[in-house]
Amino acid sequence: MLTAPATRRISSGPATVLPAATMLTFLAASSAPTPLYRVYQARWAFSSGMLTVIFGVYAVCLLLALLTVGSLSDHVGRRPVILGALALDAVAMLVFSTADGVPLLIAARMVQGIATGAATGALAAAILDAERPHGPIVNSVAPIAGLAVGGLGSAALVQFLPWPRQTVYLVLLVVFAVEAIGTIVVTETSPMMPGARQAIRPNVGIPAAARSAFAAIALLDIAAWALGGFYLSLGPSLIRVVTGSNSILLGGLLVFTLAAAGAATIWLLRTVAASRVMRFGAAALAIGIAVTIAATQTGSQALLFAGTLIAGTGFGASFQGVTRTVFPLAPAAERGKLVAAFYVLSYLAFSIPAVAAGVIATSVSLLTTATGYGVVLIALAVTALIPRRPR
Repeated sequence: MLTAPATRRISSGPATVLPAATMLTFLAASSAPTPLYRVYQARWAFSSGMLTVIFGVYAVCLLLALLTVGSLSDHVGRRPVILGALALDAVAMLVFSTADGVPLLIAARMVQGIATGAATGALAAAILDAERPHGPIVNSVAPIAGLAVGGLGSAALVQFLPWPRQTVYLVLLVVFAVEAIGTIVVTETSPMMPGARQAIRPNVGIPAAARSAFAAIALLDIAAWALGGFYLSLGPSLIRVVTGSNSILLGGLLVFTLAAAGAATIWLLRTVAASRVMRFGAAALAIGIAVTIAATQTGSQALLFAGTLIAGTGFGASFQGVTRTVFPLAPAAERGKLVAAFYVLSYLAFSIPAVAAGVIATSVSLLTTATGYGVVLIALAVTALIPRRPR
């Protein structure tokens, strides 16, 4: 009797660590340009509005890729999608390292957004394939930890090493190459179901069972992601205005503080009830942003970092709380379109308010813009704390 050829097995450790590390690298690469935005601005003399457009196109392209090829790896395998995304992001790194003006920066961010969106679904699925019990928490921590590593690591490379506009991207190219080799070596984990053509059609919707909860978490989700978008686009500019310091490392440290606090909070609160986590997140967001506004008015660097730390815990708790509240409510057959709807809301909140803030900052001061932005986010977070009648 004929038997199937033996399938190569590996331990769940490498099978989990490699996609988690790759996801972290993708998100680190996405935040790597943040400390450089001021360098680009000084070199090519573009406005805060254009800076946030450069930032915003990444989020839009990521969302489009996530909606179209986010589940493609279920049909063609994890490995081809991950390798294709790594190749695309490597192209983005090359474009960044050779950019001589705003058009190439926008092009690099667009390619990077497509690559990250394509990789996110495949990497998240690969992590779940290898580590069912802890996969969801790994998928929550790795992206935000990546933002932290990218923000601080990029700032350190720019501050202390030569060729500030090239070094960080060349380092990331090397890391991507190593991860590509690892992806080739690791055994494919997807059964590769038919229906790839249908999979690339966006399927967005909110199942009836989740509509009330989705409406309840929407404002908090918008507040959390809009805060992240502001820090990753205008955060380094804000710290320069508040403190008067031209240190690139300080701007990267601000981004690191927000994202690292968020990642740590997700991990520490992973066993706490989702409703309590969400309430804590809303309160921490409101308090942290209020402290940050006070820092912008007093010029206190210590207060600015304290407010960012508190707001970062709110960012992480809100993200974990809303996903754990809403995602389980959808039947398994409709969960994919609910996740898609959640990310549509989240990435639009991540990009559109930040772009609007950049445009407004060209007419009024960045401090005034940041204050108004913060007040709106506090109002959204406080609204999430108001008890609602169960439906």
